[in-house]
This record gives sequence, C-alpha cells and structure tokens, in this order.
Amino acid sequence: ANQVRATAKSMAAARRLRRQLSLPEMLLWRLLSLSRRELRFRKQHAIGPYVADFYCPAAKVVIEVDGAAHEHRHERDLARDAFMTSLGLKVVRIPAADVLADPEAVADNIFRLCTAGAGPSTTQPDG
Repeated sequence: ANQVRATAKSMAAARRLRRQLSLPEMLLWRLLSLSRRELRFRKQHAIGPYVADFYCPAAKVVIEVDGAAHEHRHERDLARDAFMTSLGLKVVRIPAADVLADPEAVADNIFRLCTAGAGPSTTQPDG
C-alpha cells in the first residue's frame, strides 16, 4: 500500500504489455511464475509512471530485461532507475541475450537475490 500510485497511463501500458511479452520475458516469466518457491512475482507491473518488466514485492526488487524489446534508451533508463531507487526498490537489469542463452540460470539468480532481499531483515525498521 506504500507503493507510489501507478498512473492511469502506466496501468494501461502494463495491461497492454502483459499481452505481448517478448520471448526473453516470456521464458523468464514461465520460470518465475511456475516456481514452487515462496516468492511471488508480478509481470509488467505499473509503478508510478513506469512499468517494471517483473517485480518481486517481498524483496522490493524490480527486474528489467534489456535488449530486444526496448533498444537502449539510456537517459530514460537512468531516470526510471533513479525513481525506483527513490522508492526503496532495487533495480536489476538483465540483458535479453543472457535470458535467451540460459533462462534457468537467470531465474535462479533472481530467486537467490530476491530470497536474500526478502529475508527476516525486512521486518526490522530501516536503520
């Protein structure tokens, strides 16, 4: 509930994007969503004016698949990362080529990262 409210525009974009995932996003989503682990992920999740490729609420981690789908828009990516970081979210960028080469390894790394981030320390006040 402490999430910055998504804009109507980013919500609409998220809905549209969920229907047309790129191949790397699709491969990764299948692994993230079918996992029997405790972590839940959301795909094409609107955060403020932006849409995150994937989001793990428990770990406050945003996963962006860079490449095929969106050519490098460096300035926009920096602004977007800064916005996410200002909300206390961690942004992880993964090249689409890495996902295509070995989706299982990428998914495992994401799980490891998010499991560490979602550990018991999340109940402690930030210090």
